[in-house]
Amino acid sequence: MRAIILNLSAWAVLPFMDTIAKYLSTELSFFQITWARYFFTVFWTLPFMFIFFRKKLTWSENPRLQILRGITLLLANFCFFYSISIISMAKALTLAFIAPLVTTALSPILLDEKVGIRRWIAVIIGFLGSLVVIRPGFIEFNLATLAALGTGFLYGIYLIITRKLHTTDNPLLTLLLTGIVGVTISSFFVPIFWTNPTNIQWLWLSLMGVFACLGHILLIYSLKYADASKLAPFGYFEIIMNIILGYFVFKDFPDMWTFLGLFIIISSGIYIFRRQNKF
Repeated sequence: MRAIILNLSAWAVLPFMDTIAKYLSTELSFFQITWARYFFTVFWTLPFMFIFFRKKLTWSENPRLQILRGITLLLANFCFFYSISIISMAKALTLAFIAPLVTTALSPILLDEKVGIRRWIAVIIGFLGSLVVIRPGFIEFNLATLAALGTGFLYGIYLIITRKLHTTDNPLLTLLLTGIVGVTISSFFVPIFWTNPTNIQWLWLSLMGVFACLGHILLIYSLKYADASKLAPFGYFEIIMNIILGYFVFKDFPDMWTFLGLFIIISSGIYIFRRQNKF
């Protein structure tokens, strides 16, 4: 029960980061917002870990894989923050939920895992769910929608890399290195898009890092009490907070087709998780 509470708390916290990012996107570049997300995550995470978990921060056994993981998540964040600057958070997150389907589809190639016919059918149905949300030919298919799908694809690869690192590196070290890789690479590009934030904007950017740090630490703690495969379906709780915040802050509310597509994607994802737990 403790694992579920911690996990749900994490998914309740992280949408606040997305809300701040969307709010600031009207005045700041999504490149700058992404950089701030990483900078302040490292800013808050680093002292916390050195105070409470210093002895566990041994060097990585797979530094190249850690760098690749950090780059993949950075690109996913670029895509997601761009998408929510144009379309609603609920629609962007719904399309990003194809990540577990991507992981399943790529696991035979990258993880040498066997995927049966039933899970392949679930993957196909899940992708059809994304088409229900997009409705190509009926509504405008723009770059933001494509970026949201790109987020899901990149995050699916990120989950595969995380699986590979799970058996060798400490999760706290992985969290810290992912942040360091993100802030280092984004620092090379952010001067091109830099706009001097106001004091209030700096405060919002800092809070975005707080929510990111808190959310990921809660996720790590939840994994101490239960396996990732058992907690994975609870990740869909994020969409509930996402919809609530999107409605109250931006007056965005998903239409019937988005809800239908979301239901199809989530159902496919949960079915895949249940099938994986049987093997």
